[in-house]
Amino acid sequence: MVQENYREVEEKVLRACERCGRDRREVTLIAVSKTKPVRMIQEAVEAGAVVFGENKVQELCEKYELLPKELHWHMIGHLQRNKVKYVVDKAELIHSVDSFRLAEEISKEAGKKNVQAGILIEVNVAEEESKFGVAVKDTEELIRSISGLPNICIYGLMTIAPYVEDPEENRPIFRSLAKLAVDIKKKNIDNVRMDVLSMGMTGDYEVAIEEGATMVRVGTGIFGGRN
Repeated sequence: MVQENYREVEEKVLRACERCGRDRREVTLIAVSKTKPVRMIQEAVEAGAVVFGENKVQELCEKYELLPKELHWHMIGHLQRNKVKYVVDKAELIHSVDSFRLAEEISKEAGKKNVQAGILIEVNVAEEESKFGVAVKDTEELIRSISGLPNICIYGLMTIAPYVEDPEENRPIFRSLAKLAVDIKKKNIDNVRMDVLSMGMTGDYEVAIEEGATMVRVGTGIFGGRN
């Protein structure tokens, strides 16, 4: 089941890339394994998955220890400052940074562990009250303040689009994030790359790819519904 699903999602990613004239290698498929047992992750690995996303620090740490070290782990959920120390040397990329204080903690813990932490700035493009993330208008200012911190590199932006029945409804959200990344990249801020756009989930990742996503986060589409 998981292997079939993974291959089906992989095929859809490829077709979305072809539709908009992009190279498949430009898009990283993140298998969102939150709440899923190790056995199911192993099935996904057998189908070709190498990048996994987790929402909770404890779960990421447990799976990191149990599974092969060549897998890549991303922290995609809201991260509390007191949990940073557990995950900073395990997560290759932290997608959910939306405040200077969180970035400061990541910088501090990365320094202690002698690692360079890769982060994305989470932007609440849709301005949903229930979601974390910085407002579009405040994003550049936050990036400028974080860019001076040691042991940290801003690779790009992330957003969680609203849950919609028709994925086309989220196209303007993805387009807006892509435009924001281009605008910030033009400013040539030190320590800021803007090469990564993490956007699109099970319901709308094909549209996100068409609008420039370089990472899509697919959980239900690969592992089935949440437990």
